[in-house]
Amino acid sequence: MAPDMIRLLVNIVSFLPSYTLTLLRQRVSAFFHKRSYKPLPDAQLKNVVVVGGSFAGFLTAKRLTETLPTGYRVVLVERSSHLNYLFAFPRFSVAKGYEKYGFIPYSGIAKNAPQGIFEHVQDTAVDVTEKAVVLKSGAELEYECLLLATGTSSTLPSKVASTERGGALQELRGMQERIGQAKRIAVVGGGAVGVELASDIKDFFPEKEVALIHSRAQLLPTFGKRLHEYVMGRMKELGVAVRLNERPEIPSEGNTLKFRNGEEETFGLIIPCTGQRPNSSILTTLSPSSISNETSHILVKPTLQLQDDRLSHVFAIGDVAATGGPKMARAAQFQGDVVVHNILSLMHDKKSLQSYKPKIVVEGAIKLTLGKARVVIYAMEESGKDMLIASNSGKVDMDVKRQWRFFGADTKAMEVESGKV
Repeated sequence: MAPDMIRLLVNIVSFLPSYTLTLLRQRVSAFFHKRSYKPLPDAQLKNVVVVGGSFAGFLTAKRLTETLPTGYRVVLVERSSHLNYLFAFPRFSVAKGYEKYGFIPYSGIAKNAPQGIFEHVQDTAVDVTEKAVVLKSGAELEYECLLLATGTSSTLPSKVASTERGGALQELRGMQERIGQAKRIAVVGGGAVGVELASDIKDFFPEKEVALIHSRAQLLPTFGKRLHEYVMGRMKELGVAVRLNERPEIPSEGNTLKFRNGEEETFGLIIPCTGQRPNSSILTTLSPSSISNETSHILVKPTLQLQDDRLSHVFAIGDVAATGGPKMARAAQFQGDVVVHNILSLMHDKKSLQSYKPKIVVEGAIKLTLGKARVVIYAMEESGKDMLIASNSGKVDMDVKRQWRFFGADTKAMEVESGKV
């Protein structure tokens, strides 16, 4: 364990100086940008539209408010009233009283931005033309540049269906009640969400029978075998029954799962944690060739522009895009920086576009919760060597207040909001 910690620290130390310098430059630039940007009437403004307000869209929209020249504004199209802090949803589906902190106001995007440079349109984008985004409400938003950060679709405990905070809270509380009432629970899917959920249920409710069922021979298959082995050990320690190489059909009625050997098991509750689908259908009309036939991800160049040469002013990042990088929030942040640079270059008729090159150790690391306090960090170097660091330093509230500050939201407003619902 100690050598892993040393190697991780070496990687962090080697990366930190350049990253710190980049952040400093961005803050200095934002300071002067706020004082040089001149508000103009809406009719004189050109739009840079960002579709999708989760981590990728949020962070990129914020950077755009700090960089766009006078005459441009960023318009965020997002159906939800608040940023959904998805990392905490498995925990908040189990532990009561914390779910109210899982929805962060979008006010942090333009907190320190010039007046008039940002607008949040709470609506759903249903189609795209070469020059406009068509909204569910019937309105159309013309754009000079477009960023698609539409992510993926899934159900609880990964994501909520409601677009309003009140409805989303009820969904999480409903899941808490179902988990609390069930004596035998099956979690189907051994990715990060399924692993975290199963371990949380068993740690918070040790009296319950919990089974984790996965279709492959390895849990968390996008990571190394060493993480799988550690998680298997933790599941044994907690008393979670793990069944691998099983893909039972989720019944539309009842709570009985059928396994390959013909065996059937009945549970009080079955929770699917599988099948995240890229939200790429928005390009079906404009550029069907930009959607992968195999994975449904949006196909992009290294510059993160669509591969369709007609659409050099359209970009895609995050979970929806085939960027070649990890599907992590940190990766989306670095991808967003590339997009901001390239959008500004296009505006100034420059041909020096940046290419996205994944920083595997930083972008691909995962911090996994395995119960109330157990946390494991897993990362892999370019060479293929991995690092695993476990601790009992996890917090029940997932340290969510720190995340509110990171996203520029007022923690005092958090307490006000939490008192409303």
